[in-house]
Amino acid sequence: MASRSFLILILAGGLISLVAMGSRAAFGLFLEPVSSDLGWGREVFGLALAIQNIVWGLSQPFASAIADKYGSGKTLLVSSLVYAAGLFLMSQTSSPTELHMSAGVMIGLGLSGTGFGVVIGSVGRAVAEEKRSMALGIVGASGSLGQFLMVPLGQAFLSGYGWSMALVLIGLCSLLMIPAAAGVTGRAEDSGSIGAASLSAAIREAAGNRSYWLLFMGFFVCGFHVTFLAVHLPAYIVDQNVAAKYGAIALSIVGLFNVIGSLSAGYLGGKYSKKYLLSGLYFARAALFVAFILVPISPLTVIIFSAILGLLWLSTVPLTSGLVAVLFGPKYMTTLFGFVFFGHQIGAFLGAWLGGFVFDLYGSYDVVWWMSVALGLISGLLHWPIQENMPVQRAAATG
Repeated sequence: MASRSFLILILAGGLISLVAMGSRAAFGLFLEPVSSDLGWGREVFGLALAIQNIVWGLSQPFASAIADKYGSGKTLLVSSLVYAAGLFLMSQTSSPTELHMSAGVMIGLGLSGTGFGVVIGSVGRAVAEEKRSMALGIVGASGSLGQFLMVPLGQAFLSGYGWSMALVLIGLCSLLMIPAAAGVTGRAEDSGSIGAASLSAAIREAAGNRSYWLLFMGFFVCGFHVTFLAVHLPAYIVDQNVAAKYGAIALSIVGLFNVIGSLSAGYLGGKYSKKYLLSGLYFARAALFVAFILVPISPLTVIIFSAILGLLWLSTVPLTSGLVAVLFGPKYMTTLFGFVFFGHQIGAFLGAWLGGFVFDLYGSYDVVWWMSVALGLISGLLHWPIQENMPVQRAAATG
């Protein structure tokens, strides 16, 4: 691919990731105001975002397969429209069912095409192996930059206009993804990348590979961590008698520092073992959670926690997707990463829902915090035995 076309792909894909992931990161700000205004417990909103994540996960492999077969641009266009419609309908919700259908089902479907999966596949196919990890890090950093920008913007909308109009305004911002979709092109069959002879062959090969299942289980933990925190951290901060504005500040700092984290992970993943880097990230998360639980909460500790968390936040994405490409080649990595991402979203469902369920049951998030510590340790161990090499050296002629 010519350098100019690749630049357009990176810019367009980066903008889509910025808007889609940034808007999603702001949803946690709406938990308390929506629940209070409509007289609901936190489980209702938590379940809506849990549904969003499981729908996203279930539909991601299908969106990825459609993008591989018919083109990334068309998939992104349709998904962007569904995403925006979900935000507009969410702004008018008046019952749990309406919230679950809009924030849950519709935005979940929209994210399956506009989230990392489709963009990562297009970028992965367009880059040589030695530069792929860094390119994927740039895509991940774009989503984090979106979190840094969209969370304070969402908080400003909330403060100035209330939750309903704030969602309308975020919905208008999401429309930027529609023209950007034209810049993300390519199908698997148009690529000269190494990979299985067909999509079905690629899926069969991955299904029989132990390392692929270890990646799946490890990414489950990532989904649990980031979604529990994205949805419930702002409310947790308020529960600790820290001003509500620090919830938005925390998520914004996480996004800012994950720009550094994602780019660093992309760079390091091109030079060192991706599986060991992933193990280190999950062990570090577990240690960070223990420190945050045990140290008294204050604005300063919230800021320090958020900065360190940001370095570890979505740094897993370029490393995990890069491992998929190393194991099976980049040709069908959109679909194969989509299935691994489903594991992430099962974890995300549980992180969002259990947070609300446990809080309503016990009046505290302590159980989920310690569960997050244990899962971090387990995921660190799961990545250790992954075989970090392509199981079959495929000739380009078979791709």
